[in-house]
Amino acid sequence: MSVDVKICGLSTAEAVAAAVEGGAAFVGLVFYPPSPRAVTPAEAAPLTALVPEGVVKTGLLVDAEDAAIGEILKSVPLDLLQLHGAESPARVAEIKARFGLPVMKVVKLRQPGDLESAAPYLAVADRLLFDAKPPEDMENALPGGNALAFDWTILAGTGWPLPWMLAGGLTPDNVARAVEITGAPAVDVSSGVEDAPGRKNPAKIKAFLEACRAL
Repeated sequence: MSVDVKICGLSTAEAVAAAVEGGAAFVGLVFYPPSPRAVTPAEAAPLTALVPEGVVKTGLLVDAEDAAIGEILKSVPLDLLQLHGAESPARVAEIKARFGLPVMKVVKLRQPGDLESAAPYLAVADRLLFDAKPPEDMENALPGGNALAFDWTILAGTGWPLPWMLAGGLTPDNVARAVEITGAPAVDVSSGVEDAPGRKNPAKIKAFLEACRAL
């Protein structure tokens, strides 16, 4: 596979199996209760047991307190923490130091100027993920997983000193074009492999991974 793939928002054994068997490099579990994809630590633990060594088990957090993160890590052996909220660079560094895990900071884009917000995280994060910033007037917008794409040309020709991923409205049909424009070395999909918010379709997961493998 020429780009690494993260399948995010997994909540069933069938979806995890489809991601792993299809060659996903990362699997994502959402620990943000308002999300339709959210899982509890008790639900997540048996899912992570299905993930083989070498596939990065990622936990999506949104402005989580230390106590909540600690509670998750008691039973869920995560490899990477994805910070999808308004965490400051200082908070990113604090979480990384306190829990001893690599951290991926999400940077939300709508217009070219939004790229500037990535700079303060370059010294503290281990990875970046560029996702779509919801419109101001979008009702019930989630921090991510809104099935929204941003203008990929914002990232065209950019270079980053950290590994990074592209997210936001990706599907089996558009991922090739997205990678062509952005040069993304990795992609992250959630809504694009669902039948409805929170309902992953194993066949769509397989199709997305096949599309990426064909790049």
